Amino acid sequence: MSDLLSKCTICGALLDEEDMFCANCGTEAPQQTTAPASSRTATHNFQCSGCGASMSYDASAGSLRCPFCGSTELEKKNDVRILAPKAVVPFAVGSDRAEASMRHWLGQGFWRPGDLAHAANVVGMQAVYVPYWVFEAETHTYWTADTSETPFGARGDWFPMTGEHRDRYAGLLVGASGALTPAETAALCPFDLATAMPPEHVDLDNVTVEQFSVNRKYARPLARAGLEQLESQTCDENYVPGRCRNLKVNTRIENLASQPMLLPVWIMAYRYEERVFRFLVNGQNGRATGQAPVSLRKIFAAVGLGVIAILLLLLLFAGFAR
Repeated sequence: MSDLLSKCTICGALLDEEDMFCANCGTEAPQQTTAPASSRTATHNFQCSGCGASMSYDASAGSLRCPFCGSTELEKKNDVRILAPKAVVPFAVGSDRAEASMRHWLGQGFWRPGDLAHAANVVGMQAVYVPYWVFEAETHTYWTADTSETPFGARGDWFPMTGEHRDRYAGLLVGASGALTPAETAALCPFDLATAMPPEHVDLDNVTVEQFSVNRKYARPLARAGLEQLESQTCDENYVPGRCRNLKVNTRIENLASQPMLLPVWIMAYRYEERVFRFLVNGQNGRATGQAPVSLRKIFAAVGLGVIAILLLLLLFAGFAR
């Protein structure tokens, strides 16, 4: 895939080869040599003044509230042509299971308050289709490393190795949300993309759909970094025997391609002791991630025990010194 960039005919801004519109002025991009992305007309458009999220809101909703930050200060936007997803993964997890996943997750972790799972009060829950870029590529990697398994007669504890590896990856996800952080969109993975459906088979008018906020040109470097990390992990686990150190990979990425996709996410908010925390649940498999408070009582108790242990050790050493 070529990395050559063209320019917008109106404002002169650089265009990625797969861009459909100019990100600066919205002008339709000139015809590229690659297949152009498709678009659709988005209605019921709003932008949140609190977190900046752009979305197509549920047309049947009685009241308008941002699912990401809870703000009611939403600015209505005109109908606009936006990037259309190539596919949509439908929801398979209902609201009851999503809340159960949240409470199970909150009940884990030693440093969280003991009553958190039961005392957390859900104050908001909404099903949202969140945008992702789905990448695929072929890789050719040359690698070097030191292994702890030295050959017979070798001196030293480490022995250098080198090799090469070819692979093909598909289904690498890069979040394109403007409201969720990259850490949050990554923590929701994986999704089973085999269940994806054509967008025309999913009702996108009566549900909240976040619009693509991360252009493909900005998602591509993140995908490259992810592929290099996968190659490093593969070489470490499969090609370097024993313990490994100083692993270096030089990866050439070929035929990098991507497509836009909408994935199901439950956006939730819960209140605990007058504080509100955001919580996310994978709408396909129930995988949960989010924010959780820590127990100050447990922290103070741990610090106190540590201080007592240090004092006891000092007294013990003082006794031996006599």
